[in-house]
Amino acid sequence: MENIPFFTNDTIVFGILLLCLGLVFYTSSLESKFWKTFYKYVPAILLCYLLPAIFNSLGIIAPKWEELDANGEIVKKSSQVYYIASRYMLPASLVLMTLSIDLKGIFNLGPKALIMFGTGTLGIVIGGPLAILLISAFSPDTVGGVGFDAVWRGLSTLAGSWIGGGANQAAMLEIYEYNPDKYGGMVLVDIVVANIWMAILLIGIGKSNKIDKWLKADNSAIESLKQKVSSYAESINRNPSLTDYIVMLSIAFTAVGLAHWGADGMSNFLSNNFEVFNDKSSALSSFTSKFFWMITIATAIGIILSYTKAKQYEGAGASKLGSIFIYILVATIGMKMDIGRVLENPGLIAIGLVWMTIHAVLLIGVAKLIKAPYFFLAVGSQANVGGAASAPVVAAAFHPSLATVGVLLAVFGYVVGTYGAILCTILMQIAAGG
Repeated sequence: MENIPFFTNDTIVFGILLLCLGLVFYTSSLESKFWKTFYKYVPAILLCYLLPAIFNSLGIIAPKWEELDANGEIVKKSSQVYYIASRYMLPASLVLMTLSIDLKGIFNLGPKALIMFGTGTLGIVIGGPLAILLISAFSPDTVGGVGFDAVWRGLSTLAGSWIGGGANQAAMLEIYEYNPDKYGGMVLVDIVVANIWMAILLIGIGKSNKIDKWLKADNSAIESLKQKVSSYAESINRNPSLTDYIVMLSIAFTAVGLAHWGADGMSNFLSNNFEVFNDKSSALSSFTSKFFWMITIATAIGIILSYTKAKQYEGAGASKLGSIFIYILVATIGMKMDIGRVLENPGLIAIGLVWMTIHAVLLIGVAKLIKAPYFFLAVGSQANVGGAASAPVVAAAFHPSLATVGVLLAVFGYVVGTYGAILCTILMQIAAGG
């Protein structure tokens, strides 16, 4: 059985997460020399992510656990705080942060965002087979297995997750029929390696100016967009009233309701009317993901509202309110990371780390070659590895107005996820000699 955390009540867990956020934001606002030096080297957003991970690692809170019921049967339990943050707060934040979007400005960012996203996808596709070849030279058993126990089959689910998202991961499990009893090990690698990489990206955000200088990147288009949005916000800036807050929350959560309604409708329509979408081995099956449609619809509503008077609520702090929801999401993502389990399955973790290193090296190489800003590197990578839940988090860490860039790229990830993962798996099967 998985250890039962000290606190299993989600109300208490949510309080702990908000305590973490409060401590980080309070200490980062202090004029103390110690805290100024501390946050110069440790980005605040990284701590918002790591503190919940430490609480998880100490057994104080947990995303899931097992316990015995009255009949002595093992029952799986889980915290719902991540679900609430990702299904309610994430779409709400996307609407609020998209109200002041300058869509033309985003398109003016040029092709480098797409190039870095494509590079990230390529890094995952070739990283898997190369990782198998490298690890097999030292430990052939780690990448072995026969039939449905073959490790390459399990790694196919990582490829689906790291190019697309959960729906693509499920599709790969269905296509390659990896042993379900061993699937938990692959989920662990996914969580550990993806979260380590996200932590590294967050550290880089605090040093993005130095990185851009080393990359010789031209980030003038990004700065221009940030400046334009900031200038607009200042021009309509006002002291928000209670009415402003109520109206902004009304806009955000009405949109969340519409996004969920539309997501249910689209998913059910495709499932009930087109058999190809029900075939889990089909690349089109990911389009029945309600999460995919929820994110897409919420972003579309935000973009539409940016052409109406609702845009003026940016002056009352719409993007700040959206940022609060994003930081809560960051804390819930951090809660899923158990630092103590990093070395639980060293062989598989090693494959994942080598795989992610190849992805990172390729991204850095191409960024250097085309002089792409670190923003494109980080968001292009996270749109693949993290998907729609964390790509906007990383993008918004640069500036709230850039969150939509992360969402748009993550949507591409869903579209190409299963196709890219199938190609990657074919290469991994060849590399493993299977």
